[in-house]
Amino acid sequence: MALETRLEVKLSQKLILTPQLQQAIKLLQMPQLELSQAINQELVENPFLEELSEETQDVSMEEANNDGEAPASNGDVEGDVQMSDTISTYAVDDYFDERGSDGRDLGYFNSGFVEKPGAETFLTTTTGLPEHLQWQLDMTNASEEIKEAAEMIIGNIDENGYLQATPEELVNILGMPEETVLRAISLVQRFDPMGVCARDIKECLLIQVKALGLKDTLVEKIIQNNLEDLEKNRLPAIAKQYNATIEEVHAAIAIIGGLEPKPGRKFSNVQVSYVVPDVYIEKIDDEYRIFLNDESIPRLRISSMYKELLTQKNTFDKTDKQYLIDKYKSAMWLLRSLDERNKTIYRVTESIMKYQMDFFEKGVEFLRPLNLRIISEEIGIHESNISRVTSNKFISCSHGMFPLKYFFSSSLSSDEGSVSSTSVKDLIKTIVDEEDSSNPLTDQKIVEICKSKNINIARRTLAKYREELKIPPHTKRKRQHL
Repeated sequence: MALETRLEVKLSQKLILTPQLQQAIKLLQMPQLELSQAINQELVENPFLEELSEETQDVSMEEANNDGEAPASNGDVEGDVQMSDTISTYAVDDYFDERGSDGRDLGYFNSGFVEKPGAETFLTTTTGLPEHLQWQLDMTNASEEIKEAAEMIIGNIDENGYLQATPEELVNILGMPEETVLRAISLVQRFDPMGVCARDIKECLLIQVKALGLKDTLVEKIIQNNLEDLEKNRLPAIAKQYNATIEEVHAAIAIIGGLEPKPGRKFSNVQVSYVVPDVYIEKIDDEYRIFLNDESIPRLRISSMYKELLTQKNTFDKTDKQYLIDKYKSAMWLLRSLDERNKTIYRVTESIMKYQMDFFEKGVEFLRPLNLRIISEEIGIHESNISRVTSNKFISCSHGMFPLKYFFSSSLSSDEGSVSSTSVKDLIKTIVDEEDSSNPLTDQKIVEICKSKNINIARRTLAKYREELKIPPHTKRKRQHL
């Protein structure tokens, strides 16, 4: 077959996400905090955007959206923006003259520069575990060799307080005798918090027992020899091994339960994230109403000053004029995207509330099976966008705060129809909470109880739900009463 070169013209259709559509999709799936940060960033970068002050709250986002279509570039940059002829000419120099006419120093032309402290000067920091251990090491009167080894040891302690390097590895790294390394490990193990620098959970607990003066007690013996028996709840075997009563074993276990398995946890720098509801559902005058939470979200509008600047002729060159046009388009698109985001969240919440009305009226046990397709067909939005709306967003109602995805669950068969898997999980948790701890229910027994309530569930499915709820099997839930 001969090879030849030729030109072909083909017509095809492709779905391409423009940067504006990508931004709209990104805004749609953002939770409350991220959205607020993104808007604040846009306020910094786009001069056409300004935040509504308390005095100008009467200007709504909807009015800003109706301000007009974003100008489209057609090659003639100065003729791109068509606005009202009644807008007066507004020059840049006039703007600064007007702002400075009251005697205020705006700082734009100030020749004397005084450096001010940065924002980082006022930030608070928490002491980490390495710094806390190093401070204690500096306070000791150990030899320089021991301190050098201890510094290396502190550098190999993880965030939970456990030593991640073996003595052999430390000896090879430091080039010191093993005795010196072991003495340094022993020194750091006496530091606060108790149990730090241990190599496993057993050593961590034994260090704490020693510090509490419980050496050679039943507590130490159980930690040393019976952690596996303790995990499997073999209390009678432990009592028989040490010729102790069940009461004494329970007292020892109570002490062990008060020890800290992760000594470095209190020095963790992990920030606690508090959940902020995106939607409130309240019952007012026998009617449920939806309120979007926009307290932390800045209210935006188009800057009238920059709009006037955009109408000037012979004030900006072609490049600057195009820059202003692009920023104006970007600002208008952002406002429309935010408005569309709010409308979509409201419509999805309204559909969920309509479908799950029994839940809002009676509680979790009346939650109905629901999937994304049902909501998608009802409001005419693609399932992928429904998924974006419900991701990382929370709803607050009279029964508590729930993620929006909480209302979507698979179904199980029952004598009265289908039931939600979420309500079945809630039932399993209630059954386990009310069981006799000295004689916990087996999975088969829980299955029988569910069937007595007209819920048909397989034992394997129940075991899966129990694991998702982090409920241990009945052998590990058993407790001997004193």
